[in-house]
Amino acid sequence: MRILVLNCGSSSIKYQLFEMSDKSVLAKGVVDKIGLKGSLLKHIKANGDKVRLEGEILDHQSGIEYVLGVLTSDNHGCLNSLEDIDAVGHRVVHGGEYFTASTFISNEVHEALGKCVDLAPLHNPANLKGVDAMELLIPNVSQVAVFDTAFHQTMPEHAYMYGIPYALYKKYGIRRYGFHGTSHRFVSKRAERMLGKPLQELKVISCHLGNGASVAAIKEGVSVDTSMGFTPIEGLMMGTRSGDLDLGVLTFLMQKEELSHQTANLLINKHSGMLGVTGVSSDMREIESEAWKNKNERAILGLNMYHYRVAKYIGSYVAAMNGVDVIIFTGGIGENGSESREEICSYLEFLGMDIDKENANKTRGKEIIITKPGSKVIGMVIPTNEELVIAEDTVSIVNDRKEKGLI
Repeated sequence: MRILVLNCGSSSIKYQLFEMSDKSVLAKGVVDKIGLKGSLLKHIKANGDKVRLEGEILDHQSGIEYVLGVLTSDNHGCLNSLEDIDAVGHRVVHGGEYFTASTFISNEVHEALGKCVDLAPLHNPANLKGVDAMELLIPNVSQVAVFDTAFHQTMPEHAYMYGIPYALYKKYGIRRYGFHGTSHRFVSKRAERMLGKPLQELKVISCHLGNGASVAAIKEGVSVDTSMGFTPIEGLMMGTRSGDLDLGVLTFLMQKEELSHQTANLLINKHSGMLGVTGVSSDMREIESEAWKNKNERAILGLNMYHYRVAKYIGSYVAAMNGVDVIIFTGGIGENGSESREEICSYLEFLGMDIDKENANKTRGKEIIITKPGSKVIGMVIPTNEELVIAEDTVSIVNDRKEKGLI
């Protein structure tokens, strides 16, 4: 089967086309600056050749038309026709309490997705635009939604509830949902295969550390807690997000600076985190360069805050699960930031975690066990592959429906 995976953002569309017989990527790319000046499509062929196409891309439908056009073009394509696309898998950020797993997009599911828009107003509308565009452009193609939040729907009530009036939870669905679920699911399953031990026998802490970052506690194969909450702002300090913040600070600033709720939201979403603290960048590589080469005190402070907060969440999840067997690092920083991994793990020596600082931990971007033989807790680096998870879920759901005669 050939599966097209779409990740539609507010002004972009990321895509990958998979040949699922060998799970190879036939093509991938991004449509950028949708509805803005300078919109373009950047396409990468299976052989690594890159194509850049500029044009007026007014909306998501025209953006997806561009994608389908390049995939079937004589010069750059890998498909004979659109009929070669067997199904489409969509990344959908928020499934609310409606969806506990990936699902086939029927009319009823589409309606339920619309009800989740209030929970992710910056993301879900764009995700739905991708679904609607595919319905128009390839009317009979099967479509599947894969949710960032679904993996965390196994959290117990005491872990996902906030200390606010219960009536507000019932009225608005205000609770902790968590995100990066597709990534946490992928790396924990991959750890199971690498270690040759069932997830049901393991207590795993997965650290997805990128510009957005979260930690998940996975006990017996299911998520029991995670650092992000009602929105992706909660939890770790990130590239531009504040992470955990005393709500009194926000109301204080709104009063003193006369901030609207939109501006306050922008402050903690786009101008805080590592960027806000360091004044350097939201990119960890640039911050590390400033800290190490130029001894920039604010860059050093930002790094210290980042490492401490990750370690603190890991420690809290050791308590939540009454132990830990495996700690996984993934995401751009988790996979490539050997220095950050070492600093974070320096807080965890009380667990009997013995990092191989001189050899394994210096590896970047590859699957590897970074602890020494005999370490009581196994440390691992596992590059994530959320797109492959979406493709695999799509194949599984579509095949299941075919077997039942529903397609």
